Amino acid sequence: MYQALSDNRFSTLGTPTHVWAVGAIHGDCARLTALHDALYERFRPGDRIVYLGNYTGYGPRSAETVDELLAFRRQILSIPGIKVDDLVYLRGGQEEIWQKLLQLPFAPDPADTLLWMLGHGLSATLESYGLSPHDAFIAAREGIMPLTRWIAKARETTRGRAGHDLFQTHQRRAAFTAQDSGSSLLFVHAGINPARDLHDQGDALLWGGKMFSNIVIPYAPFHKVVRGFDPTHGGLHLNCVTATIDGGCGFGGSLACAGFDAQGGIFEVLEA
Repeated sequence: MYQALSDNRFSTLGTPTHVWAVGAIHGDCARLTALHDALYERFRPGDRIVYLGNYTGYGPRSAETVDELLAFRRQILSIPGIKVDDLVYLRGGQEEIWQKLLQLPFAPDPADTLLWMLGHGLSATLESYGLSPHDAFIAAREGIMPLTRWIAKARETTRGRAGHDLFQTHQRRAAFTAQDSGSSLLFVHAGINPARDLHDQGDALLWGGKMFSNIVIPYAPFHKVVRGFDPTHGGLHLNCVTATIDGGCGFGGSLACAGFDAQGGIFEVLEA
């Protein structure tokens, strides 16, 4: 079973009373703050919170969104009986784009790569940190040395906000509850390749979401797969073997969170 294997790409949730799964946020700090207020009233020792990625991008307040995530973490951990591992953060496509930005000098065509990333959420993230997407693109076109200097500036800027740099290092690729419960849940960012083992999913967890709705049988050994971002923006979708917890936050929709009970069923859906 997966929990018997040591792999820091994944987080083992054990047998929680409830799991609260938070969908893609996309830099909408106001909705996240409202959702956190509702979650704080409901969260109890024995529960888990799993954030399903895409904390930044598209919305105008990406940097503030990370601040809110860190502040709520401190608030929750102050509750007696709450453990550090009770809050789990998955890496989404936006977080992967940020990591690729920091490695941009090694890309075969940095300018074209950056242009794609800017059009897929990165532009708003940079602006929220006070960084200019235009200056980044000019640096990428001018060559390795100007681009390397700009990347160093970007690193320094994010390190200037307490906890932001460390936040990236604690993100996981997936999370799951114990398989011996008979109703195990697998939490991913955008999708899975049903033909591959979890440890061989690779980038399918980040970008393989378009065929997610076609999954009609359980992805063994899990009872249900839960994702937080739908690239087709189809809204909330729940069935017997999959669940999409994406209300369209950052694209004019709501920020969604689903509460799962010990049997793997959804007992409450919160929207902000």
